[in-house]
Amino acid sequence: MKILIIEDEAKTADYLAGGLGEAGYSVDHADNGIDGLHMARETPYDLILLDVMLPGLDGWAVMQKLRAQTRTPVLFLSARGTLEDRLRGLELGADEYLVKPFSFAELLARIRIILRRGQAQPDEEILSLGDLRLDLGKHRCERAGMRIDLTSKEFKLLACFLQHPEQVLSRTFLASRVWDMNFDSDTNVVDVAVRRLRQKVDEPFAVRLIHTVHGVGYRCELEA
Repeated sequence: MKILIIEDEAKTADYLAGGLGEAGYSVDHADNGIDGLHMARETPYDLILLDVMLPGLDGWAVMQKLRAQTRTPVLFLSARGTLEDRLRGLELGADEYLVKPFSFAELLARIRIILRRGQAQPDEEILSLGDLRLDLGKHRCERAGMRIDLTSKEFKLLACFLQHPEQVLSRTFLASRVWDMNFDSDTNVVDVAVRRLRQKVDEPFAVRLIHTVHGVGYRCELEA
């Protein structure tokens, strides 16, 4: 699980990163709102920890811009603890609002609840992009009304793309999500799987959905 911390106080950020790392999470950090928003847009995170009082762009603005593009779970961590502040954060689309100072044990508990909540939703959803539909419950894929047979890994790979539309997914991220493994630069397992998936969901159709971002990874989106 990958978490982004957007926090300008260095000591707080180090404390969070250290504790979350010991708990088994992979952590990135941005010390201002502009960089944090850019990182959140470019990298698929499982959760974002967001401060309110940030240089460059405050947490309210970051939250508003994020919700215009993504449903990545967000947990506000802020010293601003009035009822109005908490309600504002939740109304902007945050999943939780935790007031500083807080217990790290409580933070971990809230993180686990949010992540479990996010994992429970996909099984009930039909993912789609353009004329492509992926029914996770029935394990069924269709494009333009045509049934497409996928292997279990191809299905999981396509689901990963559709759960992160228009985001660049690195080979490392795909390997960890689809194969539950660390990416080895000497293996081409991800590239081979993407090529086979394209042969089934892209090549027979006029509009391509899976695009290569050279030197970075892949992105799933409708061509302009």
